[in-house]
Amino acid sequence: MIEITDMTKTYVMGKTKVHALRGLSLTIETGEYVAIIGASGSGKSTLMNMIGLLDHPTSGAYRIRGRETSKLRDNEMADMRNAEIGFVFQRFNLLARTTAQRQVQLPLFYAGVPARRAKAMALEALERVGLGDRTHHRPDELSGGQQQRVAIARALVNNPSILLADEPTGALDTKTGEEVMNLFGELHAQGMTLIVVTHDMEIAARASRIVTLRDGVIVSDERVQPSAGSPPAGAPVSVNGTEVGAAAEPATAAGEHDMPSQAEDRS
Repeated sequence: MIEITDMTKTYVMGKTKVHALRGLSLTIETGEYVAIIGASGSGKSTLMNMIGLLDHPTSGAYRIRGRETSKLRDNEMADMRNAEIGFVFQRFNLLARTTAQRQVQLPLFYAGVPARRAKAMALEALERVGLGDRTHHRPDELSGGQQQRVAIARALVNNPSILLADEPTGALDTKTGEEVMNLFGELHAQGMTLIVVTHDMEIAARASRIVTLRDGVIVSDERVQPSAGSPPAGAPVSVNGTEVGAAAEPATAAGEHDMPSQAEDRS
């Protein structure tokens, strides 16, 4: 599904070079549920931008379903991004005066999907996230959790192969955040490939694999729970292209548009 090999990303800020990613390699298989964690400045947001085709690497290779992406033109990246990746962010990025149904239809409008078909697809996506009875509600008529579900439905409406979420519960209270993470678990059970970028270990613990970044490299890659299509617990895990030994045993369960802007914190 996703193959990143020897990826680097260097930002030039005046006379200073910031090495956000340093020869990072990572493979994510179809159907995996992966959490990417790390402190501010670890490179996790830069890696998210690369996975989401929001930026070009300085060097290295990045393949999605076998297709090399690192040399694509901006318009080619946009086409592939719209086809392959759904985004969920901490901020819901909903239009204030627009109904849930029309919010979800936005990506289809930009993709040129006929209106009748777009409406049917939007309603189906809202049903999928449990908002079939809220299709005509505006954001100010929805709770925070319901607004995030609208954003998730919008991310799913194009049937992407990857759902990429950045701090998806950051703007929610604990109970509502739990509901959203339960929804992610349901999507994973249906076969969706999920990648969640977070600093919250409770959120990361929901994933079947936790990848930890520090200073632009992977320092830990741990499978915490067996999942369909993933190697069993105890199988070796690859860190920067090298097997580093057995993974841990299963843990006890304890903008206004659809396309987000690039993260700027370099973290």
